[in-house]
Amino acid sequence: MKFGHSICVLNVGGTRYAFTREVIKDFPLRRVSRLHACATEKEVLELCDDYDQDRNEFFFDRHAQAFLFIMLYVRSGKLRFVPGICELSFYTEMLYWGLESAHLDFCCQKRLDDRMSEIGMDTDCLSESDFRLSSGDDSQTDAEPAEPKTGLSGRAKWIELTRQAFEEPNSSFPAQILATVSVVFVITSMVMLCLSTLPDWDTAKRNMVEEHRVIETVCISWFTAECLLRFLVARNKWEFLRRPLNIIDVVAISPYYITMVLAGAGLPGGGLGVAGVALRVLRMMRVFWLMKLARHFLGLQTLGLTLRRCYREMVMLLVFVCVAMAIYSALAQLLEHGLDLGVRNPDYASIPAAAWWVIISMTTVGYGDVYPVTVGGRVLGGVCVVSGIVLLALPITFIYHSFVQCYHELQMRSARHARSISAAELLR
Repeated sequence: MKFGHSICVLNVGGTRYAFTREVIKDFPLRRVSRLHACATEKEVLELCDDYDQDRNEFFFDRHAQAFLFIMLYVRSGKLRFVPGICELSFYTEMLYWGLESAHLDFCCQKRLDDRMSEIGMDTDCLSESDFRLSSGDDSQTDAEPAEPKTGLSGRAKWIELTRQAFEEPNSSFPAQILATVSVVFVITSMVMLCLSTLPDWDTAKRNMVEEHRVIETVCISWFTAECLLRFLVARNKWEFLRRPLNIIDVVAISPYYITMVLAGAGLPGGGLGVAGVALRVLRMMRVFWLMKLARHFLGLQTLGLTLRRCYREMVMLLVFVCVAMAIYSALAQLLEHGLDLGVRNPDYASIPAAAWWVIISMTTVGYGDVYPVTVGGRVLGGVCVVSGIVLLALPITFIYHSFVQCYHELQMRSARHARSISAAELLR
């Protein structure tokens, strides 16, 4: 582009787009951005089909409508399939311009995966064989997920690698080591939290105060360093602070430092009344560190995604149970205690007390701590158990199918990401 004009024209299937050289340099499409590094017309023709040096116009014999949607992605950041065009054809256009399936919106990714599964292909079948760029590196393809030559470098590159190591445990071997260490610290912290509730813990703690203090300090230090590093390398700091898992991290870590500050001020946390109770409650929030394991295990990710997608079915299930509980608890209180027919069961003295028996009978087979003694109450109990099975089974089917679908999608996404990371490492 050193020999061209300041204005560059892209002619894609007869549709012309004009850009400045500065825009071309940082263009999100890798094939276009690599034009800026070309020093001769020969290098330019390796990236496009033809070139008019007088008008500085680059010709691409590609699908004009598909490129229009790709340009909409460049503008808005959302990439969707063109209506009426085969998914595989559009994916081919994406690969040509330097995009990959991960750039598609989630719904379109699923359509592409389903289409690939129907014909027995994988995204690698296209990305590994088509659109090889030869401007200085014949091994690099448009489908590669690696950064372009005009991408990150130096300090920004290390920040991005650090972010991937903490946020994407399968992105590299160091990331897997970090994930393993994090899991070990989470398990150690949970074991210490469970042991602290044993009756003999206070005696053991007095005998081994230094050991317990060191273990707790090391765990908290690791979680603090991990949280701070993830915050510093996060792309969007505000979005990082809004994530539920990150909020849980901060809430779980803060009691340790609050206790240290209070101890330094001569105010032990256990004797602060309401403040001491609140501090102990916050310290118990460490149990939610187990949710951090969702970053490393596909099963927990599937569960979270299923619950998020099936909240309507979960609400419907809750409504079913609440309505049945209100009806059966009122009838049980009436039959067992309210009619005064010679037998007054004290376990059903009120509707809230009967509601415990109803919810246990509907969701399990009952504990046996509360049971009806009258004939009418036993008949009602049988109806309550059977209706509980039916009511719970109705929305469970939808939740099950959603769970299977989410598991399949996360598997495909994980496999796609692993292939992208492997390709990037090979091309470095």
